[in-house]
Amino acid sequence: MTSIVKTSEVQQLLDRAAGLTENGGDPRLKAIVRDLVEALATTIERHDIAESEFWTALAFLQDGVGEFGLIAPGLGIEHFLDLHMDAKDEAAGRAGGTPRTIEGPLYVAGAPLVEGDLARTNDVNLTTDPDDTATLVMSGTVRGPGGEPVPDAILHVWHANSKGFYSHFDPTGTQSAFNNRRRIRLGPDGRYAFQSKMPHGYSVPPGGAADRLMKALGRHGDRPAHVHFFIEAPGYRTLTTQINFGDDPRARDDFAFGTREGLLPVPDRSGIGATISFDFELQRAQGADDQGFSARPRATV
Repeated sequence: MTSIVKTSEVQQLLDRAAGLTENGGDPRLKAIVRDLVEALATTIERHDIAESEFWTALAFLQDGVGEFGLIAPGLGIEHFLDLHMDAKDEAAGRAGGTPRTIEGPLYVAGAPLVEGDLARTNDVNLTTDPDDTATLVMSGTVRGPGGEPVPDAILHVWHANSKGFYSHFDPTGTQSAFNNRRRIRLGPDGRYAFQSKMPHGYSVPPGGAADRLMKALGRHGDRPAHVHFFIEAPGYRTLTTQINFGDDPRARDDFAFGTREGLLPVPDRSGIGATISFDFELQRAQGADDQGFSARPRATV
């Protein structure tokens, strides 16, 4: 069968659909939409996608809109964004620092801010709900590219509870507001420490859009136990990252592709609970944009 995507008729259709034949609109958006629609048309033709298959897929996307935050990392798109930013950094000669990795869809803005000496001891307790699981103590230092302590940094930290549920997204409705979520303002020495109850890995909601898609692809929808971080500080690039527990069975088989070398500490479980020592290294900011957060929609309370 002769390809029709590159015919003048289809090319003109794509130009008109993307607004290239009109004077108004955003030129960058027009170019992006043009390429996206052509890529979709090429896929339809290459795989001979039937009309019923197309509308079935569209219905899946419509029904699954509430889980796009899981589908995007599950298909590797969120990890690809990290790789794309890494490649741009390398081309610009920007190297070093703690690796970035996916944010995930479960951050909630406005967590309680802890200030002062508590930030340098393990008196910052993320877990406010009763939980008889082992205690996790995590500590370290936030430093700059020259090894200097980063003063006045704010460390945002959030993780699941011992059942694998996040506060504000818990289907059981039993967690209190901001359980296992805090913002910690660090002192001039850049040291941080906190304690919480050991988080557990989780799976995408059973029977949901992400679960159905993973099963159709012959994949699982599991994540290992992990802890999320934002770190922001004046004069430094804001870091989005997370650690996967290196001894978790899914540590290197994360459905969301959040695993990166340098982000796999193994908890010391030889005591009553578990401890992790982990230092973060920030890059210097090269402009105001480096010190902000992406425009990703995030939950608020």
